[in-house]
Amino acid sequence: MKIKKQRICVFGLVFLYLVCQGNSGFAIPILKKINNKNILVFIADDLAWNELGCYGGKNILTPNIDQLAQNGILFNQMYSSTTMCCPTRASIYTGLFPMHHGVVRNHASSNPNIKSVAHYLNDSGFRVGLTGKTHFSPQTVYPFQIVDGFEPNCVSNTADYSTDGILNFMTQNKNQPFCLYVCSTNPHVPWSVGDPSTINPNELKLPPVLLDNSETRLAFSKYLAEIKSLDQQFGDVILALKQSGEYDNTMIVFCGEQGPQFPGGKWTCWDYGQKSACIIKLPNSNNKIATTDVLVQYEDLLPTILDYTDGTIPEGLDGVSFLPVLYGEKKIHREWVFGIHNNIPEGTPYAIRSIRNNQFKLIVNLNPDLLYYEKHLMGLDKEKYWYSWVRDARLNTDASSLVMRYIIRPELELYDIKNDPWELTNLIEAGNFNMTLVEEMKSRLMLWMEEQGDTGSDIDTE
Repeated sequence: MKIKKQRICVFGLVFLYLVCQGNSGFAIPILKKINNKNILVFIADDLAWNELGCYGGKNILTPNIDQLAQNGILFNQMYSSTTMCCPTRASIYTGLFPMHHGVVRNHASSNPNIKSVAHYLNDSGFRVGLTGKTHFSPQTVYPFQIVDGFEPNCVSNTADYSTDGILNFMTQNKNQPFCLYVCSTNPHVPWSVGDPSTINPNELKLPPVLLDNSETRLAFSKYLAEIKSLDQQFGDVILALKQSGEYDNTMIVFCGEQGPQFPGGKWTCWDYGQKSACIIKLPNSNNKIATTDVLVQYEDLLPTILDYTDGTIPEGLDGVSFLPVLYGEKKIHREWVFGIHNNIPEGTPYAIRSIRNNQFKLIVNLNPDLLYYEKHLMGLDKEKYWYSWVRDARLNTDASSLVMRYIIRPELELYDIKNDPWELTNLIEAGNFNMTLVEEMKSRLMLWMEEQGDTGSDIDTE
């Protein structure tokens, strides 16, 4: 069904549909390469990168994560190719894009004939452990040593943790290097961890893609409380690493995963969902903060780790090592980064693909004649703030615009990320774009899809 924006009654349309559906600036120092290698990778869950102090966040304090940035390298342009948990984690562990590792939608299983970091580093003599959230299958593809410590259930109302098992894993064999993935469930919904009473909703600075009303502010304060809890978790893990005596011998990686479960974040191809916090500290880095604007994707993390450990990088990976960036030897990594979203089982079919460079992003909505529907936001989310957006859309043009932006999307969206980082002005709709650029980006995206074996909307079916 074709829908013309100028003739739509937003409130009525959304109600009917729900009923029917149920810092750059410092150069990276050139660092000396070393061979004494442990690896600690800490993965958050649905973290908005822009809320961290080291990324300019003003709403809360995140001193432990900020300290890592003070001693490491902060990536301004790390991207998740899919903004949902299972595909993102599969990409981190395998170095493959979704079509190649098989997790093209949330909660899908990986192709059984592929390998992950647990295979590659075990073969190189590492102990490879994981504590906390898994969200992967089958076990044969991800044969991690499971370490006691962190909550594995991302929708638990609690996120109790202990570092005893982590410390034991780090110290159990001093003659064998370790790689440990610490996978927190914060700040994933239900936003029941932490103390939101320490945050005044009325004083928050909301992202411009969120409707500023009391319901949204209350939900956002709960979300921020979980980020504060996340920062404490990270600090305790670093303390355990220091207690183990291995801090000075360990590469530390902090990953934000994808963006938050707010409209325009998770389950989209907008930057609020795709862009991620990523901070890496090498053992011999100095205390001067370094940032980089190179384009990287989570698929690049595995080959970088293998490269760092002097391991063999297997042929056929989609990711490319950015170790030369960490050592200050290169200032360019990727020309393009890509995105893929398939909406099932999180809602009705709605396939999206994206491509971006350092300045522009092109989003291709493969089902523009349909309305976008996501089951958590529009039905299962206990916070229910989305309904306040629909309510306010009847009389408030800002609310109407944000609701329409989320559920009604054109075939093509082009954004100037440098001048419009929140992607609020579609240059194509505004009539202010370069057709040659659009054709070039779309052609490159279609080529990538062909290389991946991605047939588009045919992938996103019941």
